[in-house]
Amino acid sequence: MKKVSGSFLDTAFYLHAIRRWARIARNAGVTDLAQLRRERGRARLLKAHLDRLIHTADERLALPIIGSTSFPKPHNADWAWRPELWRGPLATPGMSSVGTKSMLGSEVTLFHDCDYSELTLRQLRNLREADLAPYGLRMDVFRFDGSFLSLVIDLPDVAVHGLKRTHLLRVSAIIEMEKPIEIFARLNIRHGPNTEQIVRELPLNEGEITVEFDLAYSNLNEKRVEKAWIDLIFEGPQMNQVVLRDLTFARRPRAQL
Repeated sequence: MKKVSGSFLDTAFYLHAIRRWARIARNAGVTDLAQLRRERGRARLLKAHLDRLIHTADERLALPIIGSTSFPKPHNADWAWRPELWRGPLATPGMSSVGTKSMLGSEVTLFHDCDYSELTLRQLRNLREADLAPYGLRMDVFRFDGSFLSLVIDLPDVAVHGLKRTHLLRVSAIIEMEKPIEIFARLNIRHGPNTEQIVRELPLNEGEITVEFDLAYSNLNEKRVEKAWIDLIFEGPQMNQVVLRDLTFARRPRAQL
């Protein structure tokens, strides 16, 4: 005997249920009151489940898709990347009283020199229609008795493969703050025994927060490039909440002069 697929049975049951409730609704005006009371109770119970399903589905389908790597890139980019923290859920989504060198995920590390940490980090789900990144990072800073605070993002090996002084490295971010502070991005490239560093201040007063590092002005030894990372340095962070809704990177060759 031929086996009937579960999908076919599900569809048949769904169509039967639709026809049944359509018939009950049409006959509600003449149905016996005792029977009508029973059908009303069943309909209310069914409606509660359907409303919850619709609400959850609308919420999830309106959010950025988990794992999304979609974001604006330079037309000639030869590499582009969004770190894992902004792409998908982490096994440990947050921490409090964060000590220096604490990692959230495998690519983001917090550094500070506080004697007593009143810092929290938490991954959060982006809910805004404008967000392209599925997740963001919230950092709460209360009392701060240190002299520096930075988030370090380790760039993947592919970011430095074939890296040359003719490249531009772009960092783009969406950042919200309770009160304005200065944030600097420092590119670090290890080549042999040396580390090249370039610092740019993020233009937080502009709608699109983007900076580019032009490696033509560096002393990079192209043949010995080993590793690269970005420091996000927060000046005067005390009593503030900073939310990084998105953080993306792209690499492109500079125009030939």
